[in-house]
Amino acid sequence: MMKKQKGNLLIAFGVILLAGALGLACFNVYEAKNAREASLLACSVIEEQIAEKKPEENPSSQNPAEEEIPDYILHPEMEMPVITVDGIDYIGTVEIPALGIKLPVISEWSYPGLKKAPCRYFGSVYTDNMVIAGHNYSSHFKGLEDVPKGELVIFYDADGNGFLYRVSAKEVLPPTAVEEMTSGWDLTLFTCNAAGTYRVAIRCDREQ
Repeated sequence: MMKKQKGNLLIAFGVILLAGALGLACFNVYEAKNAREASLLACSVIEEQIAEKKPEENPSSQNPAEEEIPDYILHPEMEMPVITVDGIDYIGTVEIPALGIKLPVISEWSYPGLKKAPCRYFGSVYTDNMVIAGHNYSSHFKGLEDVPKGELVIFYDADGNGFLYRVSAKEVLPPTAVEEMTSGWDLTLFTCNAAGTYRVAIRCDREQ
């Protein structure tokens, strides 16, 4: 009788664990879906507002001296401009053609922010030291491990200025390696593995 009761308890415990795992998996799918939709909406709004900011090209103006020098070149220490979507400030978009993704980048890093889009973790694109953190959702940064050296990464700021990078290295770092993550490269993109035990970072050098 005792053996039977013990067996029933073990079965019940197993069912509870299975239900919990299934519930967690469903919740992760739900969060990933929401993140994808939020990113698509933000990207659309950002691109629309950038297009509105850009002046129409004047074919009669062929003199390079007439072109204005962008503020970020004259004042690289300036704050990056933002575009606000649903109360969230975005500094632009990041594109990784090898993964087929283009994502908005939130101005300031936070856990709630990561559930919507990648976030600026450190630095600025103007001073060639920006670090962008992203969740390991399939529609966000999950595929960083698979991006090989030499691939393109493109960043557009909120004024429509484009910055082209090439992937130069990939690193695996512990979560505590903050200084190592935030130094020495023009652009870094990183995400955590599913268990959160390590971070995968791709390091990029700026081309233009």
